[in-house]
Amino acid sequence: MKFYTIKTPTIIQKFYSNYCWCFSSSVKEIYLTFDDGPTPEITTYVLNELKKHKAKATFFCIGKNVKKYHTIYEKIKKEGHSVGNHTYNHLNGFKTNKTGYIENIQKAAKLIKSNLFRPPYGRLKPSQARSIISKGYKIVMWDVLSADFDISVTPEKCLKNVLSKTSSGSIIVMHDSYKAKDKIFYALPKILSYFTEKGYVFKSID
Repeated sequence: MKFYTIKTPTIIQKFYSNYCWCFSSSVKEIYLTFDDGPTPEITTYVLNELKKHKAKATFFCIGKNVKKYHTIYEKIKKEGHSVGNHTYNHLNGFKTNKTGYIENIQKAAKLIKSNLFRPPYGRLKPSQARSIISKGYKIVMWDVLSADFDISVTPEKCLKNVLSKTSSGSIIVMHDSYKAKDKIFYALPKILSYFTEKGYVFKSID
């Protein structure tokens, strides 16, 4: 992903209105989401930080990682967090035909029992989206991107991205993956503390 915006423009949210970008902003609730796990050490760290702040989150898991680290996946659910399908192999929808993409989601679905779906890289063809929605999935995107996946972004910048752009009802994307490790370890505790002190509640997506 070479080009991205930290705050998803309203025009994009309106154009793709059949996707979920954020929630009602009338109450002080924030929706933290984590993509690409479960991953040893990283996911466990995230779970421990969430527990310290009595926060809930949503984990969009890769099927092959769930198969490999099933104990961590079960821990996510046991601790009251939501899970979602993030394909089996972290496929880029733009580079995959519809049949192959849907088959990959269904392969992941054998391990991940959820009607929530997030496309890796946020890349999805309209035909793929229609098929996914017709199968009963809710496509969950985001309105705040932490950019923790970007090696050129510092941990401090990652934190600033979230603190400056998040508002009531925001869906924030972070990654419980090795490439995001330094940023997660630095920013997550500060994000949780900052918004908790301001009276926000961190909720999972149902």
